[in-house]
Amino acid sequence: MDGNGRWANERNLPRIEGHRRGAEAVKRTLAAAQKHGVKNITLYAFSVENWNRPKDEVEALMGLLNRFLKDQLPELIKRKIRLRVIGRFKELPQSTQDALRKAEAATAEFTEYTLGLALNYGSRTEVVDAIKGVVKAAAAGEVDMSNFLYDDLRPFLYTGDMPDPDLVIRTSGELRLSNFLMLQCAYAEIHITKTRWPDFKEADFAAALDDFANRERRYGKTSQQLQKA
Repeated sequence: MDGNGRWANERNLPRIEGHRRGAEAVKRTLAAAQKHGVKNITLYAFSVENWNRPKDEVEALMGLLNRFLKDQLPELIKRKIRLRVIGRFKELPQSTQDALRKAEAATAEFTEYTLGLALNYGSRTEVVDAIKGVVKAAAAGEVDMSNFLYDDLRPFLYTGDMPDPDLVIRTSGELRLSNFLMLQCAYAEIHITKTRWPDFKEADFAAALDDFANRERRYGKTSQQLQKA
């Protein structure tokens, strides 16, 4: 969800105002996803690298997150959307942890729609944490390392109970993955839009879905093989 700061700078507004408007875009996008039948969506809200931003901006972001969770929890419950947090959860401020735990617990029974929220997330730290989990499980005799495959690693990832993304939408014209779900996105299609995140609307979401619908997903095969299938 890129472009909050630039959106604000272009309007001579404080950066935090861009993040506030970005929170409104989150609400629109969740509604659009459900309207278009997208059952799983993961939002990259705060990376492990984002701690390097100015302290006052980080504190404001956490405050915004807490307010967003408080305001949107009734809506998640109403729409029967499960909240799943991925990332190094325990390094977040205690108030944020409490709000996230409350929201996860209140939506845990829902199974049709899932909102993944990537907080203090980085794909490289995820791999490190997964390896630590595998080593611990192997030492306890719970994992057979002699025939270990990627599918055996999946349960140790933060996203162990979530499907891999089919589509990555990158806003603000950025052309990189930025340490986001790099293993899980191995075969994801990538849609780039120049729209800043605060301006992202249902029409932008629908355009990304139309783009995705016209992609040929080969998974290592040729077009001819797919046509024969």
